[in-house]
Amino acid sequence: MPARPTPEPELVPATLSEADGVRYLHLGTPWVQGAMRVRKPNVIELDYVQRMMVWLLLIEPEALGEGHAVQLGLGAAAITRFTQRMGMRTTAVELNPTVITACRLWFKLPEDDDRLQVLNQDAGLWVADPKNAGSVQVLCVDLYDHEAASPVLDDDAFYRACHRVLADGGVMTVNLFGRDASYEQSAARIAAAFGEAAVWSMRPTREGNTVVVGMKGRVLPSREVLAARADNIENRFDLPARKWLRMIRNTNGVTP
Repeated sequence: MPARPTPEPELVPATLSEADGVRYLHLGTPWVQGAMRVRKPNVIELDYVQRMMVWLLLIEPEALGEGHAVQLGLGAAAITRFTQRMGMRTTAVELNPTVITACRLWFKLPEDDDRLQVLNQDAGLWVADPKNAGSVQVLCVDLYDHEAASPVLDDDAFYRACHRVLADGGVMTVNLFGRDASYEQSAARIAAAFGEAAVWSMRPTREGNTVVVGMKGRVLPSREVLAARADNIENRFDLPARKWLRMIRNTNGVTP
């Protein structure tokens, strides 16, 4: 008896809303998939997306803007636009084609060029592809469907693939959110793939988003180094990096 084909995931068309000068991306529900302040499109609007940029603290200032940045889940393209403007080669992997179209029409996402490639693909297949192994310096993972109940990809095999796709010294940030999500279980899976000493997390946002950081071949810098880097990030990128220093903790809840 032939195997049954795997059912295609339900892809809900992207929808928009606007309030108080901010444009929001949805997937047919009130859940916010991304946002952009219309008059300040280069500013990262959402708190949790800002926190996903904590990888900036972990990379030497002189190396910022170098290498390959990959986003799994395009959202409203805030991180994609940011890393491309930094000068990084940037790849975004998004399963829903209407999200890509909405970002191009309404969220200032540029067309592909020699520094930007937006792929309409399954993120799990992309990280599992052997040709991508060791090719990424910065990996940002934010994968939710229209119900936003839990991450779409969140198992051991996925996080092992994320570890493989990173180059030595690479950093991953993951957004964990949703009523059916378990931070403890997800953090344990990430620690199993990256090693417990290489996994840190941020304090949850008011909305309940927790950003987890996994490092490959790196150790967390000293408090003094982190503070100096935070000053540089605030001056260079207008992100609240000094606040991030009070939010970082290891899997046992200990701050550096």
